[in-house]
Amino acid sequence: MDAVEAGETMIITRNGVPVAQLGPIKRYRLTAVSELRQAFAAGPDPDYAAMRAEIDAYFGEDRIGDD
Repeated sequence: MDAVEAGETMIITRNGVPVAQLGPIKRYRLTAVSELRQAFAAGPDPDYAAMRAEIDAYFGEDRIGDD
């Protein structure tokens, strides 16, 4: 278990046949809003007109609920 806790993955076998894999739980780190804003600030501005044209081309212009 110390090896798994350290990040290693182990294969569990039964009669020499792999039946399971034992590994560490993936831990997710929360990211601060300020970090997300900084990361996305460098990206391109969305072209809403082009996005709308692509949606209209794919789905058609007579969608239900399109006000």
